[in-house]
Amino acid sequence: MKGSTLANTEPYLRSAEAARRFGVSGKALRLHEDIAVTAPVSLTDQEASTLPVAALTAWFALVETGNLQAGETVLVQGTGGVALFGLQIARALGARIIVTSRSAEKLERVKALGAWGTIDTGATPDWSGAALELTDGRGLDHVLELIGGDNIGQSAAALASGGRIAQIGFMKGADIVLSAVPMMLKRAVIQGITVGHRRAFEDLVRFIDRHGLKPVIDQTYGFKDAPAAFAHLDRGPFGKIVIDIRG
Repeated sequence: MKGSTLANTEPYLRSAEAARRFGVSGKALRLHEDIAVTAPVSLTDQEASTLPVAALTAWFALVETGNLQAGETVLVQGTGGVALFGLQIARALGARIIVTSRSAEKLERVKALGAWGTIDTGATPDWSGAALELTDGRGLDHVLELIGGDNIGQSAAALASGGRIAQIGFMKGADIVLSAVPMMLKRAVIQGITVGHRRAFEDLVRFIDRHGLKPVIDQTYGFKDAPAAFAHLDRGPFGKIVIDIRG
């Protein structure tokens, strides 16, 4: 709940551990107060609801473990929640952001959010060369790897010396496939990312209020329309899908 910890209401699901592992679908849930974080004062309840996984994952990858600096170049893959939060966080910190997508229409939309460069991976499947060209051959300092599988080979090929890959998603498969040679020659780092901890979340909340970040919400559905919301998620939203339990 906005401005406070979660309400102590009668639960639909009593196990906090199950909630953390599998998620929930219900209008009320009882959790220990240590699990809750005060929401940003600058966001609505709907906007704040998008933060716990996507925004915190991007923050943990770029700031908590990545130590992102102004002037560095970040590539994010796709236009889902993690990718767009990564774009917004990196831009607020003074980085240059490149976005990859197979949708020309979505690439046009990310430019309005401050993307410095875009790569249409539908037209250019071997996109590492395009990333190197955009950076005048220097390469990428950070990659939010959201696709997995053999795509990580493109990420490795596009890295700058000392660059980092934050391994987050695996839409193309959980087994990543790449040559060790570019990683060795570039002294690169692959960092596995699984969301983040409470202190990092509290840092993120302060950052959002300080910089006025606004989550990108593609569409909001009422609770009774949850199946349609999940169908929209399967189609690939631009940003986040919200289910409002009040609707």
